[in-house]
Amino acid sequence: MQDIDLDAFRRELEAFARDACPPEIRAVVAAGQKVTKREYQRWQEILHSKGWGAPAWPEEFGGTGWTVRQRQVFEEVMAENDCPPLYHHGLGHIGPVIIRFGTPEQKARLLPRILDGSDWWCQGYSEPGSGSDLASLQTSARRDGDHYVVNGQKIWTSHAHEANMIYMLVRTSKEARKQEGISLLLVSMATPGITVRPIRTIDGWHHLNEVFFDEVRVPVDNLVGEEGKGWTCAKFLLERERLPAANIARLELVRRQVTRVVEEAASAPGSQRDLGSLRYRLLLCEADTKGARVMMANATDDLINQRPLGVQPSAIKMLVADVAQRLTTIALDAVGPDAAHRFQLRDAEEPGTDGATWIQNYMFTRARTIAGGTSEVQRNVIANELLGA
Repeated sequence: MQDIDLDAFRRELEAFARDACPPEIRAVVAAGQKVTKREYQRWQEILHSKGWGAPAWPEEFGGTGWTVRQRQVFEEVMAENDCPPLYHHGLGHIGPVIIRFGTPEQKARLLPRILDGSDWWCQGYSEPGSGSDLASLQTSARRDGDHYVVNGQKIWTSHAHEANMIYMLVRTSKEARKQEGISLLLVSMATPGITVRPIRTIDGWHHLNEVFFDEVRVPVDNLVGEEGKGWTCAKFLLERERLPAANIARLELVRRQVTRVVEEAASAPGSQRDLGSLRYRLLLCEADTKGARVMMANATDDLINQRPLGVQPSAIKMLVADVAQRLTTIALDAVGPDAAHRFQLRDAEEPGTDGATWIQNYMFTRARTIAGGTSEVQRNVIANELLGA
């Protein structure tokens, strides 16, 4: 393989980020406000027109063909320039699943629409009573000719109110072991019988939903892989969900935003805060962020070379969640308690100002040790792997 001039590559990325990312999008990111579909989709369109819409995909499916190190530099530079991270559900989750398990027709039909931002995906995994024990899910899909008929409920579904597509695990058989009766379906959110209800969370941002399915008819052609073998697809996806390239990019963005908040607090007239302590805590978070990047690069290299990942996904997921919570706590300490009385529940269409935004960020990151597999579950995974428990 030809050697890559990473310095020249970085300069190219920096020039692109400065020139191509719209100022209004960078302003949202820099202020620590919630990035919505509006910003994500516009940025994806820009990246796709450059040929950079899917840095981690193979070239034959529209990816860049970049090395692991190039992708790492891409994430670093985009974060340094306040560009949004890539939207994970399409590019990081279901896209790689379709590449690995999908039919040629599914690849030709669906992958280009992920690349150009035409399709906006959400994930239908968790159900009431089936969160950490995902294999106990009960949403059913019975075969009826050339369709499946889906009935049931999903919960904690991020971005379902914005998405036009959902990838979901359903139970197609109750006869076999619970993992063996699960299938993976791709469903249009416009299909009759689907109802989305918002779940309002303490941060005031609308990102979670309940999704109900009542006699929803899904073409059999939208089955990914074999019927009853969806658990294989689910494990493949969860490994990548817990190898959070996008989350590490977000972590770097948050670290930069919090650094700004601390420096602004330092320059505020009459500030009485312990800024030395805040800066020390920031330094520790920066070190852990760099450590997460190294761990991510090693795990990605293992993926590429088809080596076992072991406990790496769980360890990275736990570290990223912990640092995100620590960072938003630092920001909240920096803006001070006087920000609390200004906080009102608001959606992303009404962005917060001053310290109120960091109250929302603080509350939002409380869920990071739950979403995608709780830290308790991740510790059990690590213990089982390392100790044979």
